[in-house]
Amino acid sequence: MNAKSVGVIGAGAWGTAVAQALARGGNTVEIWAREQEVVDSINLHHENSRYLPKFQLSENLTASTDIMQVASDKEFLILASPSLYLASTVAQILEVPTIKDGSTCIGVLTKGFVPSHKGPRLILETLEEVLPPVYGKSLVYISGPSHAEEVAMGKLTGLIAASENPKNSIRFRELLRVRGLMVYSSLDVVGVQICAAAKNVIAVVFGSLDAVAETSDLFGDNTESLLLAAGLNEIQTLGFAMGATHSETFSSIAGVGDLDVTCRSKYGRNRRFGHELIQKDLLARFTNLDDLIARIGEIGYLPEGAVACKYIHQICQEKGVKLPICDGLYRILNKEIAPIDFMYELLGQPILGLN
Repeated sequence: MNAKSVGVIGAGAWGTAVAQALARGGNTVEIWAREQEVVDSINLHHENSRYLPKFQLSENLTASTDIMQVASDKEFLILASPSLYLASTVAQILEVPTIKDGSTCIGVLTKGFVPSHKGPRLILETLEEVLPPVYGKSLVYISGPSHAEEVAMGKLTGLIAASENPKNSIRFRELLRVRGLMVYSSLDVVGVQICAAAKNVIAVVFGSLDAVAETSDLFGDNTESLLLAAGLNEIQTLGFAMGATHSETFSSIAGVGDLDVTCRSKYGRNRRFGHELIQKDLLARFTNLDDLIARIGEIGYLPEGAVACKYIHQICQEKGVKLPICDGLYRILNKEIAPIDFMYELLGQPILGLN
């Protein structure tokens, strides 16, 4: 493989893990972080001690707080900033010559929805309005069952590179085919984005069920599989309502694969959050969902499903779609129903989509 120059915008756990995989594969990778302490940790100690501690990083991976430097003259640029800050972050690199002329191929790792005056919007839809027109229908969305910790370890992981531009999908597929990664192409950019965002909502409910099952003789492993299947149905329903094009997206690693690992893995923040809603009465300090989102930093980690469920609730109202699991989490986090009461309400009757 010929070594490529790669920039990564966002040094969280997932951005760092992908940067590490590419650097370990022989590419020259530079990652941007807001925090000087993160840059120093990576450059001086070859470790992202804040967001991905205890993993030795390749010497091919360097870091900088200069976002223009990281984005400049790269063959590939990977965006990994949180969804709430993605548009404003990308706006900082619009004057980079290789961005202005479209010669840098751009991929996106960010999951979730982006709020706007038009309502919640998909990640690529938002970016296409910010970036130069040359990037219209040419961005690549990268997703799959991929906890950062295992990618950093080099454990075998499957990813989907989705784009309406088949050439760019293949370019990223080949870039990412390093040790530990298997990458497949897709044209269903909407379906893959919906899977990536909505699975976090199901995982929060899954974590709550896991906590309830510890003290209940009604729920068990069979119940968890029931919830997972019903959750996948809701993700698919939402996907098609928003314009997904391929049913196999939801039965692939982008859909059922990512949902399964997010619900069941010990690394899952969303599952942990759902568990702690029961075990630690985590909502006691918040007045409603908006208060939770505004003060989400107090939790100590980022449960993306808590934010996504608000946007999915808005989308469902707009499109007239009924998703009882996603709606239930919205009601829980908005303090309209207790988590345990919702579990018995949901699982004590046929789940919509499975009857």
